[in-house]
Amino acid sequence: MSTPGTSFYSGFTRLCKGLAVVLVGGHIVVQLFPSAIAYVALIPARTIPFAWNLLTAGYIEQSVSGVFASTIGLLFIGKLLEPVWGSREFLKFIFVVNFLTSVCVFITAIALYYITTQENYLYMPLSGFHGVLSGFLVGIKQIIPDQELPLLKIKAKWLPSLTVLLSIAVSFFTLESVKYLPTIIFGTYISWIYLRYWQRKPETKLKGDPSDDFAFSTFFPEFLRPVIDPISSIFHRMLCGRTEASNEAQGYTLGGAPLPGSDPIEASRRRERGARALEERLATERLASAGSAEEALKDATENV
Repeated sequence: MSTPGTSFYSGFTRLCKGLAVVLVGGHIVVQLFPSAIAYVALIPARTIPFAWNLLTAGYIEQSVSGVFASTIGLLFIGKLLEPVWGSREFLKFIFVVNFLTSVCVFITAIALYYITTQENYLYMPLSGFHGVLSGFLVGIKQIIPDQELPLLKIKAKWLPSLTVLLSIAVSFFTLESVKYLPTIIFGTYISWIYLRYWQRKPETKLKGDPSDDFAFSTFFPEFLRPVIDPISSIFHRMLCGRTEASNEAQGYTLGGAPLPGSDPIEASRRRERGARALEERLATERLASAGSAEEALKDATENV
């Protein structure tokens, strides 16, 4: 018989468990050996000789709250995304988003130093998994955009936008916003670029998600989209070598036939897989909860 909450705390993939061990292990190492932070965290002034910290920084949490939040987020969001994407693609997403986010944070820190001439931007150790966690929220936006979150009463598609907005708001009340804000912003943007243009689909052999429901402007309220679309088209042109207008005119076609996966049908299938995976998780958890309640009632009756 299932114990209370068994299903809720089970079903984690082996890959996510392994990555969770890496996060916890990294935190323990820097706590036992504080000098190690100089070699594994992103310290812009030392990145040129210690270039590997662009890879390692994302897996090092310096605080207990950070490692707790990152581990919980990885396990629970990972068990939703990994079955939809596949383990290999899930790991590739984490690697690419983590590395490119670190590169962007490094460039930002150098730029801030030259603008302000404050050396703390060069020597502040930056690390944490929150860039990838922000990217996970973009993945949720892609696969189950219209799923309403029971506690927050908002649709999943707004999670990345609200996270960035909340992070910016908090930054006005803290002096250490540079430690997390650039990572969250770049993690969100890099993950969208990856899913929008680079992610390979094994079933179609194509890359990206060109659906209108996943356009960059969908991260913003409706009234701002006429302003955002022309700006985002510039970056689209840089990444794809073609404009949104030409894409619409061509209809993502090849020889007059639509490319597989480039129409709303493929996007709909992806959302259906995501929604199905979520429903299966929720159904399993409800069954386990019901079984636990029956067992508790039975035990109470026997005790009486």
